[in-house]
Amino acid sequence: MQAISVQQPWAFAIARGGKTVSNQGLPTAYRGPLLVHASMRVDLKACDSPLIQAAGWDPRDPLATIGAVIAVADLAHVCSAGAPGGPCDCGPWADRGAHHYHLANVRALPRPIVALGRPGVWEPKPGLVTEVNAMFAAATAAKATATANQAR
Repeated sequence: MQAISVQQPWAFAIARGGKTVSNQGLPTAYRGPLLVHASMRVDLKACDSPLIQAAGWDPRDPLATIGAVIAVADLAHVCSAGAPGGPCDCGPWADRGAHHYHLANVRALPRPIVALGRPGVWEPKPGLVTEVNAMFAAATAAKATATANQAR
């Protein structure tokens, strides 16, 4: 598993609002599960963006935190056509001059996990991956128990 750090409110839009493209400075050959880390930096101008507002931006939401892993996604594809300023069909979230990481199967964490990030694609510490997996397992078990109790 790998990770990327994304500034808020863009990280929130990935976790909550259906943002399926992350704009990155470098391409990657990696494909597979990717932790989405909300970096310590906030793009204040972006908070008023119509795209961010449509994604439901709420600075009080726990997933609006900074310095934490807030979601897991599958990195399915990277489009580099936009990096040199060329045209591509990556949608409204794609910036010209960036590599577009296409994210699928985005799953917000039940609560953020505080962690240090770094630029680009990075390898999270094994303990962080274990904590993320345990959190999803506990949420799945709780959901199954609630469903079983409702069926009674």
